[in-house]
Amino acid sequence: MSKALQHFKTITRHRHEVIRNCFKAGIPWQGLRHDLSKYSPTEFLQGARYWQGTRSPNDREREVKGYSESWMHHKGRNRHHFEYWTDYSATDRKITPIEMPTRYVVEMFCDRVAASKIYQGDAYTDRSPLDYFERGKVRRIGMIHPATSDLIEEYLTRLANDGEEKTFAYLRRVIKRDRQERKKRKKALKNVR
Repeated sequence: MSKALQHFKTITRHRHEVIRNCFKAGIPWQGLRHDLSKYSPTEFLQGARYWQGTRSPNDREREVKGYSESWMHHKGRNRHHFEYWTDYSATDRKITPIEMPTRYVVEMFCDRVAASKIYQGDAYTDRSPLDYFERGKVRRIGMIHPATSDLIEEYLTRLANDGEEKTFAYLRRVIKRDRQERKKRKKALKNVR
């Protein structure tokens, strides 16, 4: 079977798993829109070329070329990646991480769980996404806002300790509270104008 077809199957299986997770977490619309850019020529063609089936093709592309064109395209279009949330600091004009809105941290959680399941297969446990997060924690210092890092780690730790059912129930409550807070802020902004 061609690498393009294998890649298509992998990203589609991943996307469907994220959609299921997002529905369970209370963010169905985000799930339906998740990772659509992976089907764009910029991302799909590179992904097919570097597909291996056991890890992200972006990692292999980076090894071969020294950078990943696919990843640069992807992170700039998908708000569930902390790399999307950077801007110039108003004080020193250096690029700095911005705290992610809660709904995108929840989508990042759904994404990490799905990716762990797809790449680890039968070896997956509820602790797998947390282990992956912890292995890369030192490399992310200064690249992810500390509050965002703490929040995703909290969600992954809940999964490891409490399992999917309890964690997704908790995330639905988090999303409900977040929606209420956003409505209040939006109403307050209208009153200021």
